[in-house]
Amino acid sequence: METAQNMTQPPLAKHDSRLLDLAFAMDTTGSMGSYINSARDNIRRIVEDIVAKESSDVRLALVEYRDHPPQDRSYVTQKHDFTPRVGEMKKWLDQSRADGGGDAPEAVADALYDVLNLSWRKEATKICVLISDAPPHGLQPSGDGFPNGCPAGHDPMNIARQLAENSVTLYVAGCEPALIHYKDFFSALAYVTGGQYVPLSAAGSLTAVIVGGAQEELSLEQWMDQVNQQVVQEVQQQGEANVDVEELSRQVMGRLNMAGHRSKHLRVNNAEAAPTSDHVKKMSSLSSMEAVRAEWKPTPSSYGGEVGDARFRSAPMMPMMMEDDCDDDEIALSSPAPPEAVCSLFGSRSGSAGDRAMKKSRSCAAAPPPPPMGAMPMRGGCAPPPPPMGAMPMRRGCAPPPPAPVDSYATEEGEIQMAQAERMVQKALMRNNINLQQK
Repeated sequence: METAQNMTQPPLAKHDSRLLDLAFAMDTTGSMGSYINSARDNIRRIVEDIVAKESSDVRLALVEYRDHPPQDRSYVTQKHDFTPRVGEMKKWLDQSRADGGGDAPEAVADALYDVLNLSWRKEATKICVLISDAPPHGLQPSGDGFPNGCPAGHDPMNIARQLAENSVTLYVAGCEPALIHYKDFFSALAYVTGGQYVPLSAAGSLTAVIVGGAQEELSLEQWMDQVNQQVVQEVQQQGEANVDVEELSRQVMGRLNMAGHRSKHLRVNNAEAAPTSDHVKKMSSLSSMEAVRAEWKPTPSSYGGEVGDARFRSAPMMPMMMEDDCDDDEIALSSPAPPEAVCSLFGSRSGSAGDRAMKKSRSCAAAPPPPPMGAMPMRGGCAPPPPPMGAMPMRRGCAPPPPAPVDSYATEEGEIQMAQAERMVQKALMRNNINLQQK
């Protein structure tokens, strides 16, 4: 590893802000159909918006991923290298289908490996948007068909470091609520590269996230030569052991703002991105999934209850509340978990997020097999299966579920923020192969 004593000049390639290489790594398992459709329907608008607003020469690439056999026998990844033709990218998306998946984790590591090996232009701004609703193998062994990690030997943390060293910035569009428990992990994965995690609550928002993220990165890359010089100089003068990354980030922010530089900001729900948490920074400093697994803990859900496996999204709506006067041999549930009788119709995965969401009370485990859907008898005070959404009656003690939160996105111009300065410093450190210990 290069040290402060023998580092002579930044190894960054000359950057051309007019060039953008934009790659998509997309989960194409059964739960992702709406996101594939959104990307396909809006890819021309995405490129036109970036070209019109940033005057960029854009190339596009796509990596589709599913899982390893026996979890999925169709394919692990399908790689489509960079093309300048929007029509070619649209054709790839037209041919893409959401199907399969197997266990809850997917081949995230294999997708990132393919992204690393795309034909990136050295002088371009390089961005990968990872669109995912499931974690990689090896993070949470329970319910994982490959608990020790990717069977091909790819490690997402190690690959993220290689992406960072090659100036590729990773944005994670996390499909929530399915991915919420893994938010800190994906935030750390993105932070390694100087990128960020962006919550995605609806497929229709994908275009705004992609365009906004690209605009923000294009604006920040304009100042990376200056930031790189400042970071290298600080490390040379102070020594790696004495550099305070937070203070260095504050100095970078101050210098850029004093010079009058302004950047684009992708704002979520009209708020600036918060500075990265210490827990995420600590995980980002780790170089293997084994080390991350020992440090990782599920991100608490902000959706008012446990979050189900993404593959349960298309299941019929279940009763949200059973009244308290159910007979003892009835299934009694608390919102928002589906009853075990219905779970048996759709199957479950041991240890998956979906299993954890299926919380029972009283004698649910002893419930008899259900009659056909739509023919469930009403006994005691227990509610029958609900009618289609929009026709749900309001019964005593039975309230419809609250609407899922939908995030809003906007891209605005303003001063450099602390979260952006932290990410720029992280980029400079990784591109110069400087590994500072988190304090």
